[in-house]
Amino acid sequence: MQKAVFLDRDGVLNREMGQYVTRFEEFHLLPHALPCIKQLMDNGYMVVVITNQGGIAKGLYSLKDLNTMHTYLQNRCVDYCGKPLVIYVCPHHPDFGKCLCRKPDSLLIEKALAHYAIDASQSYFIGDRERDIQAAEKAGVKGLLIDSNQDWSHLIQGILSRTV
Repeated sequence: MQKAVFLDRDGVLNREMGQYVTRFEEFHLLPHALPCIKQLMDNGYMVVVITNQGGIAKGLYSLKDLNTMHTYLQNRCVDYCGKPLVIYVCPHHPDFGKCLCRKPDSLLIEKALAHYAIDASQSYFIGDRERDIQAAEKAGVKGLLIDSNQDWSHLIQGILSRTV
């Protein structure tokens, strides 16, 4: 079984704006994100993004818009790290019905654990909202809470040494 680090998207990989990121022009990677991902990948961790994108259900942006942002993220990751990310998206919003894939539920994490034979006990989830940590813990993954847009490179050594 392999180990993984799960990452929330907005506020962890790209700048949290306090509202939905609806256009590619608003999607700005944080400067520490790719170096952190590379360090994790170079040390044998799979990196999986788990993101709520309820703006799709609200009609604020389309799957095509989201795919443009994620294609850019993937291309930058491949260029910088030599490997792509795995990305799971919940496009639902509770105003339009209940789903099990939206954090704080853990279905997307559980799907990734099963699909990629990831050992939850050797894995971490870095998120900037309590719902990220709740989803991680429901799936048996250690959650690490940061502030939105915070540089999380200080967590890498703790993850690698398994002391966080």
